[in-house]
Amino acid sequence: MSQASARHILVDSEQQCLELKQQIEAGSDFAEVARQHSNCPSGRQGGELGTFGRGQMVKEFDEVVFSGALNEVHGPVKTQFGYHLLEVTSRT
Repeated sequence: MSQASARHILVDSEQQCLELKQQIEAGSDFAEVARQHSNCPSGRQGGELGTFGRGQMVKEFDEVVFSGALNEVHGPVKTQFGYHLLEVTSRT
C-alpha cells in the first residue's frame, strides 16, 4: 500500500493561501508559517500530518500527495475544509 508523509497549511481563502505560498517560496520556513497561520490543529506541529495511506485524506488532498513532486509547495488545493498548501516530504 502506498504511504506518504506530508505537512500542510489550511486557511480560509485562496488569496491568503497564495500570499503564504509566496512567502515560503521567498525563503520563509514552511513550519513557521504553518504555526502562525494554519487553521488546522496540525499547525502547532508545523503542519506535520505524519504518515498515511492513499484514501485516508480527502480526494483533492490525496491526488496531490500521491502524484506531486516531493519537497515542493503545492497549492492552493481547495477542499471542503478550505484552501491548503501541501508539501509532500516522503512517499513509498
